[in-house]
Amino acid sequence: MTLAPLLNASPIIQIHTYSAIAALIIGCVVFLRKKGTPVHKATGRVWVLLMLFVAISSFWIKSNGQFSWIHLLSIWTMISLTAAIVLIRKRNVRAHQGFMIGTFIGLFIAGGFTLLPARIMGQMIFGA
Repeated sequence: MTLAPLLNASPIIQIHTYSAIAALIIGCVVFLRKKGTPVHKATGRVWVLLMLFVAISSFWIKSNGQFSWIHLLSIWTMISLTAAIVLIRKRNVRAHQGFMIGTFIGLFIAGGFTLLPARIMGQMIFGA
């Protein structure tokens, strides 16, 4: 598997994909490091911004001009991130963790579904 086909993809697909890859990498850093530290908070903010960018940019990526069920995950991601931010500001660490972990897992699930043969990314990477 290679990301070379992305070079021929539309700019929105390139930006969306590279942002999602960055979110995966930074997300791993956030979840593996000690929580509550200044580094955790800074990298967490970057991760949230990347995730919001990935979710919002997905609405410009359509299959045959139509939204798909995977766009529901983008809506849920925006809701989940907002809830996580509100919860940590209220010092509800446990609920914050739940929303963040769920959103991180959702990123992996969405990424997996984009690799299906009928999806744009799957066709780019594995061929039409």
